[in-house]
Amino acid sequence: MDLSWMAWTGPTAAFFLAVALALAGMVVWELKRPGGAPRRGVLGIVTTRGDRLFISLLGSAYIHLAWLGLVGPNLWWALLISAAYTFCVFRWA
Repeated sequence: MDLSWMAWTGPTAAFFLAVALALAGMVVWELKRPGGAPRRGVLGIVTTRGDRLFISLLGSAYIHLAWLGLVGPNLWWALLISAAYTFCVFRWA
């Protein structure tokens, strides 16, 4: 299969691996503690675990894009900000 059309670099592979691990982690979490009852957080909407994962992934993408546009290609700080954002989404959203 010719995949030369996409820039398959180490960071690209790490990104897809991280998303796959997040999804696998959510499956394990659901198997260990079924339910994950929906709750209303600071966003004012009812969210489930899957909703909060989606919100955190989408927000992290915007954080990284903003970092690239405003600061530059060194994304380690953007990664830390995204991790803190994800923690906050799962805790309070």
